[in-house]
Order: sequence, then structure tokens, then C-alpha cells
Amino acid sequence: MIRVRGLHTRFGAQVVHAGVDLDVRKGEVLGLVGGSGAGKSVLLREIVGLMQPSAGRIEVLGQDTSRLSEEERVRLQARWGMLFQDGALFSSLTVLENIQVPLKEHTSLPDDLIAEIARVKIAMVGLPPDSAGKYPAQLSGGMRKRAGLARALALDPEILFLDEPTAGLDPIGAAAFDQLIGSLQKSLGLTVFMVTHDLDSLYAICDRIAVLIDKRLIVGTIRTLLEESHPWIRDYFHGPRGRAAQAAGRAAER
Repeated sequence: MIRVRGLHTRFGAQVVHAGVDLDVRKGEVLGLVGGSGAGKSVLLREIVGLMQPSAGRIEVLGQDTSRLSEEERVRLQARWGMLFQDGALFSSLTVLENIQVPLKEHTSLPDDLIAEIARVKIAMVGLPPDSAGKYPAQLSGGMRKRAGLARALALDPEILFLDEPTAGLDPIGAAAFDQLIGSLQKSLGLTVFMVTHDLDSLYAICDRIAVLIDKRLIVGTIRTLLEESHPWIRDYFHGPRGRAAQAAGRAAER
């Protein structure tokens, strides 16, 4: 679904990525982790076309993103959805109007059908029906994320991009959001690419994990990464929070 080869990113003298390679498989949930400033969100933004790498090749759904015309790029972007950290909702639009934006941008459906689809997406992410008429400022942080997720799902995408989806949520809200993502991924057959710091999310829903470290990626399952000798990876997965997430993951399996 996504193929990255030889990706280099430089901001002046600062090198962020130096030969990043990555494959994201159809139907998997891949979590991207790394230290602060490692370039996780930069990589996400390059894959979705919001930033351009210094060198390298990015293919999404079999298309080289650097070789697309504007019309081809718009068609490709309609095949994925993205949830930004705090939902990135338009503050002057209601929840229903926010979800309608991609439908109006990319389809010629009649307004009444667009509104009906938007209400279905609201229900799909677990928001109450009366949230449709509310503005983002009237929502809690968790509700804004769910509204942003509903908008990301408006066009029935093949790939879902998530940027720190549980950041700012309390443990109960974060666990509920993880459960929602996992449920939607299975029921809709989504491929999910998720940037996160949340160890609980990795154990709860990720099939594989890509660790951005030393300007490159190390990719594996939690089991294989637990055996890695790199100091950052060991500290991340074997520290107190990592041990707590392991225990929670084992309890959930039982």
C-alpha cells in the first residue's frame, strides 16, 4: 500500500532522514515511533504530500507521488483519510459540516445524500447524534478526535493516517479510542499508518512497528523489537512504561 525507498530529508544543515526504507502492507496497522525530533511527523507529511523530501521515492497505492499531475494527486488523496493530532476541524463549521467537506470537494452527490452519509460517519465513530450541530469548541478533546476521524472516513478510504491519535486523552479515553480504531480497521478492511508515542496503542492494535532512529527505520513486531539491542529501543520497550504496557497487553490476551 505504501513503499518508501531511499528517503532523505534535510533542513539546511540538519539531516532528519538518511536513507529511509519502508513497506506498509495491505490491511495492517503499522505504528511509527521514535524520539522527539526524530522526524516521525515529517515522514507522515511527506507520504501524504504535505512536504517534499530532499531525495528518494514514495509510492502510495502503486503510484509514485512525485510524478503525479495535480488532477492525479487529488484523485489519489481521495483514497486516503487523515486524522491530525487535535482533529484539525474547521472552527467555524459544525461537526456535520466538517464531515461534509471532503464529500463536497471530491464528489458530485446531492446535498441531502451528503448530509445522510455524514450522519452515518458520526454514528460510526461513536458520537451521539446531537453532536452533528455542535462546533468544535463545544466538544471535549476526545469528541474532537472522533469528529476528525469521522471526516477522515467520509470518502471510505483505503488507507487511514493517524498522527498521535491518543495524545491528550486520559487512559480510559485513549483505550476507548484504540478499541474504536481496531474495530473500524477490521470491519472496513483499512490499512492504518499511525504515528504515536503511546505504548498501549502499540500493544493494543499494531501488527508491526517502525522505529525511526539514527535517521533510519528499524521495522518489526513487538516480539522482535523486544530483542533489539539498540539502547533507545531497549529503554523504550523495557522501561517502566514499556513493562506496564506489556503487562496490560498480556492481561487483555487472557
